Amino acid sequence: MTTHKNNADWRQMIQRLIKAEMSKRGVKYQDLSDRLAQIQVVQSADNLRNKVNKGILGADLLLQIMYVLNMRKIEREELIDIFADMGVELDQD
Repeated sequence: MTTHKNNADWRQMIQRLIKAEMSKRGVKYQDLSDRLAQIQVVQSADNLRNKVNKGILGADLLLQIMYVLNMRKIEREELIDIFADMGVELDQD
């Protein structure tokens, strides 16, 4: 395992987290775009796909996605597990 050293690891974690939540709910990018539009957030399916695949989105969009996907919470242990699956070890001082 490598030790976490850069933001690319965090971006990949965001990508995996959102994709897993979408998969659990059977939500495609167009569905996500439609759900966001219901709360007056305009994001095309292609734009969302690009942002999620790069793992680069603002905190506001991350929270909006969590809201429309009805995500209850993100547990610290879940983040640790995702990093472990990626072969990245977090420093847990």
